[in-house]
Amino acid sequence: MRAVPRADFLPPAQRGNATQDQALPLWQGSTCSQPSTVAAMLRLLDVPRGARVLDVGAGSGWTTALLAWLVGPQGEVLGLELEPQIAQWGAQNLERFVAQHRAEVGRARLERAEPRTVGRPRAGGWDRVLVSAAARTVPDVLVGMLADPGRLVLPVRSTMHLVVRADGQVSVSTHGSYAFVPLR
Repeated sequence: MRAVPRADFLPPAQRGNATQDQALPLWQGSTCSQPSTVAAMLRLLDVPRGARVLDVGAGSGWTTALLAWLVGPQGEVLGLELEPQIAQWGAQNLERFVAQHRAEVGRARLERAEPRTVGRPRAGGWDRVLVSAAARTVPDVLVGMLADPGRLVLPVRSTMHLVVRADGQVSVSTHGSYAFVPLR
C-alpha cells in the first residue's frame, strides 16, 4: 500500500485526508475505499505475480494501480468504471502512475464499463476479480469469468465474499461486514 500513494488518486480537496482510514468522496456518489478495507480485500484476493486481474468499480484508479503493482511486470490488470467522468479521470491517474513505475508494474488500463453489464470476459478467464461495490447476490456472470483456478472478492450487501474456483468446483466463504456503494 505504501508503493501506491492514495493521495495521487484523490481529488485535490481530499488529498489532505489520504492517510485517514475512511472512505473518501469522489463525486456522483462514488468513493475511494477505506485503506483497511482495500487491504483486507487484497489479502483475500491473494494476487500472484503475473496474474490477469479484473477490477470492477475501479473509480479513481487506486485499486487498479495497487493490483498492477502486485501482478508485477508480467501481469495484466483491467479496471472498469461505470461513471464516464470518473472513468476518464481514473484512467489518467492510472496512466500517470504506470508511466512513473513502468519497470515495477504490469500492463494496466482503466476503461468505462458498459452500462447494464458487469465485468468483461477474457479468453482463458481472469485469475482474479476484485469488485469494489456491493452486489445484491454473487453475480454468476463474474463467477463465469474466473479462470480455473481463480478468486473473486466482492461485497454482497454488507458482507465480504470470497469465491474460489479450483478443479472445476466453486466455493464461497464470507469474511466480515463492510459498507460499499451499490453495484450498478
